[in-house]
Amino acid sequence: MENQTNLELNEQAVDALRTSAKWSMFLAIMGFIGIAFMVLAAIGMTLAMSMMPSTSMSPLGNIKGLLSGIYLLMAIIYTLPVYYLYKYASDMKNALLHSSSDMIGTALGYLKSHHKFLGISIIVVISLYIVFIIGMIAMLATKGLGGMH
Repeated sequence: MENQTNLELNEQAVDALRTSAKWSMFLAIMGFIGIAFMVLAAIGMTLAMSMMPSTSMSPLGNIKGLLSGIYLLMAIIYTLPVYYLYKYASDMKNALLHSSSDMIGTALGYLKSHHKFLGISIIVVISLYIVFIIGMIAMLATKGLGGMH
């Protein structure tokens, strides 16, 4: 590597990383529990929807599998950032225990991946909102112009 410098952490930095790892582990465990609840909700919705008569005229009759599919998709998508957070927390704990700069670098790499995933997710969601809003405006404008004749 070029111009590699050794970085030493003072006790305040080590304590901050240790606390960060503990809270990250807590959040990761809560995330895994949330994922489990999403999967259970998807299974429950699938079972509940399967008990509905096929000829039902209810609004839910047309979207029987859609809701459970959305919950299952959300659980799958949510797994990766929670895993990254878990890996950061466990690797940081080990890195501080062994005072290993290399292990700290690996742990921080997982934290970077976690933040990158969340950032990209936010960009995607905002983009979808913008597309949805433009679509709604276009639909309303089309209906409005169609009603003027």
